[in-house]
Parts: sequence; C-alpha cells; structure tokens
Amino acid sequence: MIEQLHENFLQYLENQNSTYRRYVWKKINHNDKLIGIIGARGVGKTTYILQYLESLEIPLHKKLYISADSFDVLNSSLLEIAKSFSALGGEVLAIDEIHKYRNFERELKQIYDMLGLKVIFSGSSAIELEHAKADLSRRAVMYTMNGMSYREFLEIKLDIELEDYKLEDILTNHLDIAHSIRKKLKSLEHWKEYLEFGFYPFYFEEKATYSIKLKETINTVVETDIPSIFTIKYENIVNLKKLTQLICQSEPFKLNIKELSAKIGTDRDTLYLYMNYLHRGKIFNILRSKTKGDNIFLKPDKIYLNNPNLNYAYCKESKIGTVRETFFANQLQNLHEVSIPTKGDFLVDDKYLFEVGGKNKSFNQIKDIANSYVVADDIEIGFGAKIPLWLFGFLY
Repeated sequence: MIEQLHENFLQYLENQNSTYRRYVWKKINHNDKLIGIIGARGVGKTTYILQYLESLEIPLHKKLYISADSFDVLNSSLLEIAKSFSALGGEVLAIDEIHKYRNFERELKQIYDMLGLKVIFSGSSAIELEHAKADLSRRAVMYTMNGMSYREFLEIKLDIELEDYKLEDILTNHLDIAHSIRKKLKSLEHWKEYLEFGFYPFYFEEKATYSIKLKETINTVVETDIPSIFTIKYENIVNLKKLTQLICQSEPFKLNIKELSAKIGTDRDTLYLYMNYLHRGKIFNILRSKTKGDNIFLKPDKIYLNNPNLNYAYCKESKIGTVRETFFANQLQNLHEVSIPTKGDFLVDDKYLFEVGGKNKSFNQIKDIANSYVVADDIEIGFGAKIPLWLFGFLY
C-alpha cells in the first residue's frame, strides 16, 4: 500500500512544474506539527503542498503526499496509512482533499496524539473544514488561502518581485507606494486582465481555456462538495445554479428575497440556507452590518460573487460598479473584518469607512466622517483620502 502511494506521490512531484510561491509561504509557520489549509477550489493548495514537500531537505521516503478521495485511501483509512508510513520511518505526511474523507477530524486527532508524524492537510472547499475547526483547534493551526492578489498576478506575468503592504501603510502612504510601484510597471496596464482572469493561478497554465476550467471548478463545488456535506437533495442542485445566476444579475444592494424565493421555487428559510452554502463554498460573499452578526436567517445587506473572475464568467453583462466592490471586499476580507455601514460601502475593522467607485467618485456620501476614504478605479495615483482601487491588490 505505502509503496503504491509513494509511487503516486513521485508522479505528482514530477508533474509539478510551478516555481512561483504564493503569499502563504510567508504566513505559515512550518514548525507546527499539524497544519490545515482551507480555501476555494482552484486557488493553488495542492501546488503549495507539493512545493512544500519538494523543499524539505529530507530523503524522499520520509515524506508522502496522498489525496483523501483516491481509491487507495478510501479503501483503507488515514490512520492505518499514517501508522504504516510512520513505521517505515516516515516524517511528513501531506493529505489533500481531506473534506472528501468521512470523519477525518477524528482520525487526524488520533494521528496527532499517537504518532510522531508532522501532518499538513488541505481541502478544496472551506465548507467542512470550517465545521472541523472547533474539534481540531487545540491541535491544528489553520490557515485560509485566498486567490491571487493583483500583486501576485503581476509577479507571475511580468516575472518581477513586488512588495506587499499593510492596510494602514496604504491609507497613510499610498501616494509614495503607488509612485514606487510605477517605477517598475504601468499600474493599470494589466488591471482589466486581472479582474477578468487573474484570481485563480491556473490561468497561467492555459489562458485559452481558463473560463471553461473556471466554470468546471465552480460546478464541482455546487454538484459535489456542497451536496456531500450539507443536506440537499441532488435534484435541488439546479436551484443553487439558478441562484448563482440571479445574484450575478442583481445589484448587491437591491436584494428582493421574496422575488428570489419565487424564482428559485422555494421558501425563504431554504433560500437563506442555499445562500449560506454558496457563501461557505466561496462562490458567494455575503456581507452584513455589525448589528446583524452572523445570523444566516436574516436578510444579508449585500451579496457579491466571491471574486471578479466569477462576475465575468457567469454574468452576461458584468456591471463595473459591482466588479469594483467585489474585488475590494474579497481582498480586504482576506486579512480584515469587513461589514456594511449605514453610510458608505464598506466598514473595515469597525474603524475605516470606504466608498468605492470610478475616478470621479466624490466624498459626498462620507464627508465629515473620521477615517473615511474614497477608493477610485481608473486612476494610477491618488491624493489625500482618495486611493487607487488597484493598490488594494497589494495587501498580500
């Protein structure tokens, strides 16, 4: 069994040809014994794991990669594989697609408690792993992996190195930061390409088929991941697809729950459940005001698709205002808390207020409010409290 699994691992390694290291390399403490990586399908978790294993300066027989949805694993058990691997001198075990394995939390805890192995695991969907956090919190250190930032996209496309910046640095020094970046590249030259195609790393594998692969990736989440974890009948999967299309066509601030329920053909509570499933699957991005908290059965203040690439893939006509807000919310949420305020578009960390728009966006809606900023598209350089939208793609 281990011999066959190791042979499979070597084939994965030989086919892994990506040399670019995503931002999580700086974020993850690789000294921990049990590390979990969660995130949307297609953001590069498998690539990261294989790169990490390849970087370890230990003999090949001491490290092993397995996919939890493979026949070899499903016909055995994670615990038995880990025991056999450890007995043969194994040191580092990587488990991919772990959300496909039933009761993985229990076996991970047993591996952690019984064996001296270091384990790194990931799941293509954040759904089940979010449920598992409580059970694994004393053992596993969990990290969330987002899609590519504009900075990462530019680094790969232009083969250059660029700094990332903390939010506070951008708010106070955006003029100097934008100026320094402009010395290396034209900041808006590749911006539209990124918004349409640049969120998922597999864009650089084969650009011509990117949109097809993206739709296939999302279909896998809707058709396989969500039904395998939540209580939803197979015949109702079409309702999740309908809902995705309807949200894509709607303005984020003009949600009509009664109308959506009628079009989907379901009651209000079931509609809210479907919205939550798609949010957990990283297809939707649901935002609420601070007063509403996380109650999924209250009407969301705004619903976006998770990232701008989805807008262009699913919407017949992508409204640029929605695309801008979708990008801003996605990038800020990766590191900060984002909610919907009474004035302005977004409240970040319960402190900073943002209004997002085009280059002529004014301060009228947020004037005289402390810590408020206009985030403007189609400008290379800002001034004062007016900051270029593209610069928020340099947060990670």
